[in-house]
Parts: sequence; structure tokens; C-alpha cells
Amino acid sequence: MNPPIKSTPLVAPGHTRPVTHLSFSPIQDDGTYLLVSSCKDGNPMLREWTGDWIGTFLGHKGAVWSTKISLDGSRAASGSADFTAKVWDSYSGNALHSFPHNHIVRTVALSPTASKLLTGGQEKKVRIFDLGRPDADADFLFDSNNSQSHDGTVKSVVWAGEHTGVTAGEDGKIKWWDLRTRKLTTSLAFPNPITSMELSLPTQRLVVTSGNTVAFIPVLPNGQGTHSLALSYNPSSASIHPVLQDRFVTGNSGDEWVRVHGMDGEEREVLKGHHGPVHCVEFSPDGEMYASGSEDGTIRLWQTTPGKSYGLWQGTS
Repeated sequence: MNPPIKSTPLVAPGHTRPVTHLSFSPIQDDGTYLLVSSCKDGNPMLREWTGDWIGTFLGHKGAVWSTKISLDGSRAASGSADFTAKVWDSYSGNALHSFPHNHIVRTVALSPTASKLLTGGQEKKVRIFDLGRPDADADFLFDSNNSQSHDGTVKSVVWAGEHTGVTAGEDGKIKWWDLRTRKLTTSLAFPNPITSMELSLPTQRLVVTSGNTVAFIPVLPNGQGTHSLALSYNPSSASIHPVLQDRFVTGNSGDEWVRVHGMDGEEREVLKGHHGPVHCVEFSPDGEMYASGSEDGTIRLWQTTPGKSYGLWQGTS
């Protein structure tokens, strides 16, 4: 019996400081997709699905905590410790808009049509910007009479539909907002701070980490379908396989390993390669690989089925 083929990652170098966030685009018309990375070096990078560098978005003067790509790949948005959020032309690399804030911007999200932008961060406030009127004042999403959106740093914002935004904070709360009325519609509380929340578009689920919990939550809450697991460690980030939906991958700021779990929580693989804590993980939209970003300043691309002859791993074993 042949031993299982060891998963050897491809390394995507270029960053000089810890990698803070990774985000894949949806599959584009030509069957490829893009990967954008955020880094404390202040220079978010755009890559082809092979990991090859396309370009760097230059203009931030502080660590970049979050970068997202529009559904059609034409725009990118980033949030930074320089107290700004920026929107970029992903073809030219030019900054189209820069929106000042009063504190560190930790998270951004573009609407499905890339016409609006959500931001959140250490002000504990969520803003919504109209990119068709970039000089207009932002609207805020406030909970009742509160002057804040959350009672802690806003760690993640996602656009769950043309009129629905979801926000997650260090206060342990996930909140759903009607973006037409700017009103809170429902919320969900965790006992520990939210450390990450990502939208899995193919599965229409939010993947949330909080304490030692990973939760898979329907993006539009209906009171059913939430699946939560308690792990033996505190994951920093998690991502579900977009096609099979039978496994998820995690990072951990407590060690240097990437782990793959079954949906029952069983640990299937422990992948070693990074030389620092793993801050972020993300499955590609076709599920053929997942990316991890680390304190060591590298991005690693792991093949879901090691040894499969396909694309960037053509001819490798």
C-alpha cells in the first residue's frame, strides 16, 4: 500500500511583515480567480489563482487589516491602521477613493454591484459609503439609541445580499442590518469575542470563530441550520470547503500549523510549513486549494487533494 502523498505547499512571497487577511474572488468568466492579501507592511497584493503576483496596491501608510475583491474582480477595497479605507481599480492598481476614519479600520466589504462600501474597526462604528457619491458623508449603522454599532472593535463586515449587511465584533455579537433603513434586524451572541467571520458565497454560510468555537451560520438567519463545534484550541480563522462542504480548514495564532477538520470536528490533517502563527485561512472558490497567511510574512497555497495533476501543481507529486 502506497503511503499518502504529503501536502507540500506553494509559497507566495513578497510581503515583509505578518499577513493579516486573505480573500479569494469568485470564479471569473475565464474560469480563473484572484487572491488578495492584507499585511502589516501596508501593501495589499493581488495574485493570480496560481499564486503569481499581479500587482501591489500602493498608498496606505499603515498596516492593512482587510482587503476584499468585488464579485466581478474589477475593484478592491482595503482597510488600514492609517485611519483610511480605500477603493482601488484592480486592473490599473490606482486608488479611486480614500475615506478617512477616526481610528483604525479593521474590516471592509463591497456590495455585490461594487456601488457601496461597508467599513468597521476600532471606533466600534460601521459606516456605509455610496461610491457613486464619494464626497457625501457616510451613513452609520447604529443599534437603537446607541452611538456605536458594537460594544467592541468591529472585527468583520460582510455584504450578505444587496440590502443586508452582517457585522461581528469583539463584544461577541453578530448583527444583521437592513441597509435600506440602516436598522438592526436581528443579532446572535457568543460568550467570547468574535475573532473572525467570513462569508462563504457558494454555501451561503457565515463561518465564525469565537474562543474555541467554529460556527457555520446561514447568511440570512431563519432560526435553523446553525452548526457549531468546539475545538481543542482557539482558531484564529476558518473556511469551509465551498463544493463538498464536508470539511473546513483553520488557522491558529497559538501555533504554526494549518489544520483540516471534518464537519464533525475530527482532525483530518495537520499541515506544517509556516514559521509563525497562522492568522488567516481561506478556501479557493473551486475548493481545489486553500491559502494560509502567517506571522512569518508568507502566504502558502495548499492543494486539497495532494498529488492531483491540475493547474499550478501540474507535474508535481
